[in-house]
Amino acid sequence: MFSGLQGNIGGGGEGFCGRPIFLPLFLSTVNLMPTTPLGDEQVLGGGVGTGLGKSRKRVIPVPHTEAPELDPIAEAYGYCNTPNRTEQAWEGHSPADYTLLSVQVMIRHGDRYPLYSIPKTKRPTIDCTLSPNRKPSHPQLSSFISHMGHGDRGHWESTLGSVPRLPNHSACEMGELTQTGVVQHLRNGQLLMRAYERHSLLPVGWSPRQLWVETTGKSRTLQSGLAFLYGFLPDFDWSKVTVRHQWSTLFCGAACDCPARNRYLEVEQRRQYRLRAADAQLDATYAEMARALGLPPRQLRAANPIDSLLCHLCHGLPFPCLQMQAAGASDTCLTKEQFAIIRRQQLDDEADKRQAGLYRKYAILAMHPFLNRTAGRMERAARAKTGEAAEATLALSSAHDVTVAPLLSALGLAEARFPRFAARVVFELWRSPPAASAAAGSKQQAPRGKGKGAAGGEPFIRLLYDGEDVTFHTAFCRSHKRHGPRPLCPLKNFLSFVRRDMFAALNASSYQEACYKRPG
Repeated sequence: MFSGLQGNIGGGGEGFCGRPIFLPLFLSTVNLMPTTPLGDEQVLGGGVGTGLGKSRKRVIPVPHTEAPELDPIAEAYGYCNTPNRTEQAWEGHSPADYTLLSVQVMIRHGDRYPLYSIPKTKRPTIDCTLSPNRKPSHPQLSSFISHMGHGDRGHWESTLGSVPRLPNHSACEMGELTQTGVVQHLRNGQLLMRAYERHSLLPVGWSPRQLWVETTGKSRTLQSGLAFLYGFLPDFDWSKVTVRHQWSTLFCGAACDCPARNRYLEVEQRRQYRLRAADAQLDATYAEMARALGLPPRQLRAANPIDSLLCHLCHGLPFPCLQMQAAGASDTCLTKEQFAIIRRQQLDDEADKRQAGLYRKYAILAMHPFLNRTAGRMERAARAKTGEAAEATLALSSAHDVTVAPLLSALGLAEARFPRFAARVVFELWRSPPAASAAAGSKQQAPRGKGKGAAGGEPFIRLLYDGEDVTFHTAFCRSHKRHGPRPLCPLKNFLSFVRRDMFAALNASSYQEACYKRPG
């Protein structure tokens, strides 16, 4: 379930601090939901199966409204995604004899240093250099550090070549990726490498056109993407890698202009502000925190204390105290109870957000360009002839919470937990064996352009979020017959959704019409 902690959006599109890419109040939240335990060995927790069984597991966390007893502090730890437990993941599972054609992954960057500091308190002390001897660590960390030293052999779009490939400050700078963030994505990459190993997704001798890597210009997204790539392809050939620059956190490329998107965003922000302003307990909590630090409440809110408090929580540090105190005075510190009250308000906000439905309208317009590119790649991969190296067999997009959150909403996953640090959304494209199509008596047409030499069978899509199969919770496959002879979602459902059906919520039939339609 989406939910969050108040603050402004970060310069790189962070959901709990900074400034928004479009408007100053956008998603002024940090969103924390409980997750399946993650951790120390974030490598494949379940064996690779060839049948259905557990490979079709589909789990969405229980909404807060159905489980009010959930501890907001425990939820926050889930958001931290501290790598100290084993994760089960269901990527790479399919019915027997299905062929994996391509995989497209969007990740949120890993753990980072706060973007804001709380006035009159000491900033959290965290070392942002990398050391294999410091926890959390990873078996590949040392070789990853060494491999990044050869990055000048790669190809870098725009100014990405001048962005540091490793976090490198002994006292972390604002928004800098931490060692925890690097380890999170080394494990994500290794997890998927093991999941897809038997499918030869990127075989020995893969060509540069089979790999697509894109990132925003922030060091934390670039470094997270490189850590993921190294976990997936240890000691990869730099000369085959081109890292592309996405200027917008929405990954909208050349299709970013959409006036209606901004209008929906403005209305959603006003809804959120009204709900927050009406919460007397929240207001009293901020006033209490401000008094403890000797600050005006407005200044404390502007300093976005939750961003820093979350960092203290994730790294096991005491909550901050007033730095300059009178001699003999007892410590005046912020508390977890105050944190929990702000968290509670965010859960209320998320329930209200779902009922209002404004955010999803924004999300559809925000993420259509990315989804349209994703659909196009899948369609081309489905048409490729046998033995032909498909374009972007593996596509990796390294992004922010304000990218992943609207992506989930646009796909209709209203109850999905807000993207934690190092969250991942995976689109898998599969082809059924020709015999399965014949046995099912299918009348479904093959994708256009499927010519002589093309592989048999039909194309299907799976969608996974943090390792859970959520395909049949999506808007494009919720009504599909799950227990038929081919228990995956037909690709045609996704193509139709992206190119037409998703705009029904906006009373339009295309992206252009939805973006430029005059308000009714």
